[in-house]
Amino acid sequence: MPTFASFDGLQLNYTAWEGEGRPVLLQHGFAADTNANWIAPGVVDTLQDAGLPVISLDARGHGRSAKPHDEASYGDDAMVRDVSALLDCLGLDEVSMVGYSMGAMIALGAVAADPRIRCLAIGGVGSGIVDFGGVDTRVVTPEAISEAMLASDPSTLPPSSMPFRVLADGLRADRIALAAVARGTANPKLDLTAIAVPTLVLAGDADPLAAEPERLAAAIAGARLVRIPGDHMTAVMHPAFGSALTGFLASHDL
Repeated sequence: MPTFASFDGLQLNYTAWEGEGRPVLLQHGFAADTNANWIAPGVVDTLQDAGLPVISLDARGHGRSAKPHDEASYGDDAMVRDVSALLDCLGLDEVSMVGYSMGAMIALGAVAADPRIRCLAIGGVGSGIVDFGGVDTRVVTPEAISEAMLASDPSTLPPSSMPFRVLADGLRADRIALAAVARGTANPKLDLTAIAVPTLVLAGDADPLAAEPERLAAAIAGARLVRIPGDHMTAVMHPAFGSALTGFLASHDL
């Protein structure tokens, strides 16, 4: 798998699939990676069936990318800057970007900072973005997620943070790095008024972290909302997710 040196020299991994038209850049959620968030649920296949070129970035601390254990490596919008560094590396003038959960927060920051992102789709987030600038702390806090990564006995974890630990364990992820990610990226400042590209909000109808997605869509000029069957971990697997995403991207591939 190809790697590149990001703005601070950290080696990050990405995967690319060929196609025609504007490339689609995928950014996965917390504790996941390219395979878990995009390949296994069939999202990459759906995009490829539509003929679209796809690039997926393993965020720092995740997947095959480098995994620093110090939280400072994840602060100062590092993951947003990684997106721009990847576009620089690949020499891309424009992309559409898709982010899920943590990846949605990265994508929101990136589209406001980098004019090469011409189209945006975000999933797994809702009014928490509007009210808290990131993770909906009414459901789970970054601190609780960090503690879940480090807990010696995961059976003691509350229901709100248990799914993240289950996912991390299932992927044999570096939980110390993930704890640093949770602490270092806690609720970045997101300026939704700075987003001026076509935007799609995809929200699982049983996803507590995507509650009131209509409020998020209303806060982004011209954004469209599509509700998908499923919760935070399963909505991305539903065929309706890939179908809505592909239709949206194809209609804005200009």
